[in-house]
Amino acid sequence: MAGAEYRSFREFYPFYLTEHSKSGTRRLHFAGTLLVLLTLGYVLVAQQWCFLALLPVFGYGFAWVAHFAVERNRPATFQYPLYSLAGDFRMFADMLRGRVAF
Repeated sequence: MAGAEYRSFREFYPFYLTEHSKSGTRRLHFAGTLLVLLTLGYVLVAQQWCFLALLPVFGYGFAWVAHFAVERNRPATFQYPLYSLAGDFRMFADMLRGRVAF
């Protein structure tokens, strides 16, 4: 429920999933999170620290396009930044495991 106070990520995650009900939204989030992880891996291996600037562009860019253009809602990041960040990675992992549909 939007505007609710969540005491834990466990309480928050079901709400997070309702904010990502369309497959296009989930797919864009997945792509952004994958690019974040690949870029981070590259930065650490190649020690090209300037590419760290791309992390928020990939992470937030794909997600915000998904919310504004596909889902047509306001990203939960604006109200719950830390839980939303955790939600991105949890949903990514759940999609890889087949627990959340692509």
